[in-house]
This record gives sequence, structure tokens and C-alpha cells, in this order.
Amino acid sequence: MADATVGVLHPGDMGAALGSVLRKAGTVVLWVSSGRSAATVRRAETADLRDVGSVDELSRRSDMIVSVCPPHAAAEVARSVSGFKGTFVDVNAVSPATARAVAAEIETGGGRYVDGGIVGPPPRSRRTTRLYLSGPSAQDVAGLFASTVVDVRVVSDRLGAASALKMSYAAWTKGTAALLLAIRALARAEDVEAALLEEWDTSLPGVQEQSLRAAHSACSKGWRWVGEMQEIASTFGSVDLPDGFHHAAAEIFRRAPRLDDAHADEPTLEQVLVALTGQGA
Repeated sequence: MADATVGVLHPGDMGAALGSVLRKAGTVVLWVSSGRSAATVRRAETADLRDVGSVDELSRRSDMIVSVCPPHAAAEVARSVSGFKGTFVDVNAVSPATARAVAAEIETGGGRYVDGGIVGPPPRSRRTTRLYLSGPSAQDVAGLFASTVVDVRVVSDRLGAASALKMSYAAWTKGTAALLLAIRALARAEDVEAALLEEWDTSLPGVQEQSLRAAHSACSKGWRWVGEMQEIASTFGSVDLPDGFHHAAAEIFRRAPRLDDAHADEPTLEQVLVALTGQGA
């Protein structure tokens, strides 16, 4: 895969960053501008990605396609390249069952499927971002990223293993963020929020700050996490574990107000609590 041409669908923050690290390693990276926003165009241009105009053209010219999209769109992206004969790398936050369903879509069309999961922020420096891979062709993809800042780790040759790891990890990091916001909303509704914060400062120092970070994330990214929480719930249910934790987390993120990039630095905790409870401070 050393000389592979890679298509990225689609260059949001994570997709553009993955494309950028491949470009720095000398890989030709393609993308599709049709139907994409001005912000996506700016990200793709900054990352030095090559616009080929249409998904069909990207599919025709790529040896590998990396799918980076919100979880609810993972199957749709795979269907959009039906018949692709190369390697399709699905790095979306989906359940193992969803990963296997997408794999069937790709493999029926003659392609090879690699299951992936990303932990960490968009990769811009070393030791920040892990790309977990699984499936029979995982080592080929790992080799492509070997000379980049992405820390690539092959979990297994079994499809679904990388997604299972991603679901397990995000079940804690994002699930507990939603739980913290729900707890603060409950305390506010019962008029004991000030007392709760005092107790947190006494016995659980740092939790109040975690709740502030959770609120900011909920406003800036929560709309993407609704589907991820549903995928996590499905993963729990598939092994006969209670799935209610993350269905509830999905509802918390669904209720959170969505801030655009221009307002991403504004305080957001008050907005989230009002949205969850309908009550001001």
C-alpha cells in the first residue's frame, strides 16, 4: 500500500487531519467537494487534499477509502461507494454489529473492509491519537500510517474488534460526561446545586471542572455523540448487558444546545443546564 491513493469521505476535523498526515507522508489524498460546506472546503484545502468532484470519481481513482463521518451516516457512506474494489477503512464510532453490516456491504461489491476506531483528538502531533484496526487487511492499513504521527495499533484479525474497543472506551469517556451533566441538572432542579458543588470541592476535587468540560463538549460535539451513544447501547445489549445507561446519555446530548464554531469558546454550562431542566441558575 506504499504508493496507494487514498480517498477521504469526508474531511471534517478528524478526516482532514488524517488526510493531512498522509499528505505529509507523500500519499495522494482525494476528497469530494460536491454538497460539502464552505468550512469543509477550507479544511480540505488547508490539508492539501485533491478535489475530484464526485464520489464516483473518488471511488474510481482510489486504492483505499477512509470513511470518517458521524455514526448514523456510516452505512450510507459505504453504500455511496458500492462496487468499490479497493480497501475500505471504516474508522467511525459504530458497534461491532454495525461494522460487520458495513463490511458485508463492501465485501459484496468486491472490496476489502478494515474495521477501525480512533481514540484521541485529530492527529497533529505525536502521542495524541491512536488508530485501532482489525480485520484480515488491517496490517496493510497500519503500514500506510507507519511514518505518520498517528499511533496505529492492530487489535485483531477479527472484524469488529476495533469497534468493540472504541465502544468500550467511549462508553466511559463520553458516557460519564453525560452522567455528570445529568447530575448537575438534577441538583439544580432540587435546588441543591450549590451544596453539591461545595461537597464536590471537599470530597471529589476536580469533578466540578470535569462538568464544565463536559458541558462545552456537549454543546460543540454532542450532536455527533447521540448516534455514538446509541451504538454503544446496542453493543451492551448485544452481550446481554443493560443498555439504558447510554440511551440516557444519548438523550442528554440530544437536548444539549448546539453551538457553531464561531461561538465555541463561550461559556456553555448554563446553556446546557437550562436546556436539560428548563430552569436558570
